[in-house]
Amino acid sequence: MQEARTMSREFPDWVNPLKAADGNRSYAGSIALRKMTRLRPMLASDEGSVRFEAVFSRDALGWATVRLSVEGELHLLCQASLEPYREPVSRSSQLVVPEGPEQQEDWPAEYEPARLEGGQLVFLELVQDELILAIPQVPRKPGLGAIVYSTDPEADGTAAMAEHNRPFAALDALLKSGRNDSNTP
Repeated sequence: MQEARTMSREFPDWVNPLKAADGNRSYAGSIALRKMTRLRPMLASDEGSVRFEAVFSRDALGWATVRLSVEGELHLLCQASLEPYREPVSRSSQLVVPEGPEQQEDWPAEYEPARLEGGQLVFLELVQDELILAIPQVPRKPGLGAIVYSTDPEADGTAAMAEHNRPFAALDALLKSGRNDSNTP
C-alpha cells in the first residue's frame, strides 16, 4: 500500500529535502521566468511562467529522492533566422539528496545530485537548473526550412547574394589597403 502524499498548493521558497522525503511531501506551483536571474540572459523574453511539481520520497535503499517535473515555454532566439520563437519544455528528472560527506559521490547511477544551499533545497534554483538544461545547444525555430551557408558565389546565382556570401572579401580589402599604405614613402 502506497502512503498518502501531502500536496501543497503554495510552495515555500526552500525546503529541508530530508524532512520532505521522510514525510513523502509534494510541492507544486508556478514560477515567473523574470525571477530566474541565471536563465534570463539566455531568453529572448522573460515573460510568462513555468509550472513545476517536486515529489519527495525515500527509495528502496533509503536515499532521499526528488522527482521533479517542469512544464512551460521559453522564449528563445532562433540562431538560424534570428527571430524569437517559443520552445516548449516538458522535463522530468530524478534527483538524489546526499545526506552527508560520505554520500557526496556514492549515489546510485540513475540519479542526479540535487544542488543544496546550506542544506536546503531552493525551488527557484531547482527549477531554473532544469530549464537551463532544457535549452537546446543551438536554438532553432521549428518548421524553419534548410538554410544554405556558402562562400560559393554561384550558390545562389544572384550578384547581391554572391557579394554577401564572401565573408573574407572585406578582410582581403583591408589587408591590401594596409600593404599599399606601407609602400608609400
